[in-house]
Formats: sequence, structure tokens, C-alpha cells
Amino acid sequence: MATSVRAAADGSSPPVPSPPAPPPPAPRAPRTTGWRSRLYRWDLKATPYAFVAPFFLCFAAFGLFPLIYTGWLSLHRVELGGTAQWRGLDNYTGLWDSAFFWNALANTFTIGVISTVPQLLMALVLAHLLNHRLRGRGFFRVAVLAPYATSIAAATLVFAQLFNSDYGLINTVLGGVGFDPVDWESSKWPAQIAISVIVTWRWTGYNALIYLAAMQAVPKDLYEAAALDGASRWRQFVSITVPSIRPTILFTVVVSTIGATQLFGEPMLFGGSLGVSGGSGNQFQTLSLLMYEKGWMTGALGQASAIAWVMLLLLLLIGGMRLLVARLNRDKVGG
Repeated sequence: MATSVRAAADGSSPPVPSPPAPPPPAPRAPRTTGWRSRLYRWDLKATPYAFVAPFFLCFAAFGLFPLIYTGWLSLHRVELGGTAQWRGLDNYTGLWDSAFFWNALANTFTIGVISTVPQLLMALVLAHLLNHRLRGRGFFRVAVLAPYATSIAAATLVFAQLFNSDYGLINTVLGGVGFDPVDWESSKWPAQIAISVIVTWRWTGYNALIYLAAMQAVPKDLYEAAALDGASRWRQFVSITVPSIRPTILFTVVVSTIGATQLFGEPMLFGGSLGVSGGSGNQFQTLSLLMYEKGWMTGALGQASAIAWVMLLLLLLIGGMRLLVARLNRDKVGG
């Protein structure tokens, strides 16, 4: 105070206090160098690949290697317990000239058609019914999946008894309404129809649940607008439901076709002791049964491998057709 008074008396301004000095900067953390830095970078880059590596290792061991090895066998003459002899494309040309191959291919096609078409139509109708509110809807949704959860062997053996030519329930019912008994095992078309019934019974509920999941994703506003315009349930189903789930329908068609191409368990168990050969006259022998017969019954692994590769080419053709149809649909919608 005295200093201020003295400064004022002298006519000079009081000294201005200097601002406080800024705090010293915090010490910078030392940069990680050396092996710890490299380990961190390797962990950041390699960990995702380590997580997905088991799948690719299993695929290479149980998928890719058998595929390549089967292709190599298809170009050789290989007997069980013998050495491989180079044959080139002789196994494929032998299939072209084989009546058994064309018979198996035709049987695979016919069984696939008469099992896939009714199966998907029934699944579509069943899913449409389950999509509406009804009592016990949860129970019915679980019940339709029960055939899929049933063992193929158990289901086929039960149906084999039902279609038995001598004492089967199907012939008993047909005889009760005035029809003659049908030889379900030895005749071509009855045997294929019986096998198709087994396939249809087992896979209808599975496809119905797939359709049901797709139907529940359709906006409800479309149905409300159609109802206000006076559209019936059938018109809503045809004009709204089916176009909305068209990609799902195409997916189930492809998957069911692939399954029909690989059909093995049902015809083999249905034929009993003659199941491998597809009956006494090869009337329901599929490509899978012919491949099994060539490989493990006659020991011609080269021919069996050629059949396997022909089946693979057929499946690739089916997949290519599916992609072509999907692209055409996208272009149509986009246009």
C-alpha cells in the first residue's frame, strides 16, 4: 500500500504483475518399438484369419481334396485294391454309351419332378394357412417340421410297409374302393411314385417353414390396401404373396432340385435287398445308386468317380440357371 502511495506521489504507474508461467509439457510416452510393436501388428492382422482358418482347413481336407482326387480317379481305371491306370476320358465316353447311366439319369429326373413339384406347391399352401391367425398356430408350426426330424431309415421302412404289394395298407384301401392291387415295388411308375411320396412327406414341412418366414416379411399394408380394394384371399395370395416371396421360391426350387439329384437313402431302403440296383429291373435306380453300385459293388472306382463328376456338372448347371433366372428377374423389375 505504501509502495502504491509512493508511486502515485512520484507520478508513475504501479508495476503490472507478470502472468504465471505455463506448466511444463507432460512427458511423452516412449514409443513402443522392437518386438512388441511387431507382435501387436501381427496380432491385429493375423487374428481374423486365425479365427476363420479352421473352416478352410476342414473344407480343404474334407471338401476340396476329395473333389480333386475324385476328378483324378475319373481319368483312370481304378479297381479296389489295385493300381490306377490312365484312361483319359474313356470313363466318360463309357457313360455316354451306357444304357444304365441314361436309365439312372431319366429316373433321377422323373422322381425329382414328381416329388419336387407337389412338395413345393403343398408347402406354399401350407405356409399360407399358417401365416394367418388360428388356434394352436405354434403347435402346427412345430408339427409340420416333425417329418423332417424323423430318420430317413425309419420313415422309409414305414412307407415300405404301407406300399407293400401283399399286405400293405395302401393296397388294402385301394381294394376296398374297387381297385386292383398295385405292384409298388416291381413296376416302374408305381415304385417311383411311392419313393416320391416319401420324399414329399419328409420335406414339405421344411419348405413350408421357409415360405412362412418369407411371408412374415411381406408388409401388412399391402394386404390392407388390397382388402380395401375388395381383393379376396386368393387374389391377395396370387398378386401379393407369391410375387413378394419369388426369390425364396426360386431358392427352394434350386435346393429341392439339388436334393433330388442326390437322392440315395429313400430308393435304397425302399428296394430292400435290391435297393442298390434300383429294383429288379433298375426301375428306380438313381445316379447316386448307380455311383454306389459302380464304386462299392463292382469295384470300378474310376467309373463311379466319373458319375460323381457328371452329377457335379449337373448341379453347377442348375446353379447357373438359377443365377440366370434371378438376373432376368432383376432386369425385369429394374426395367
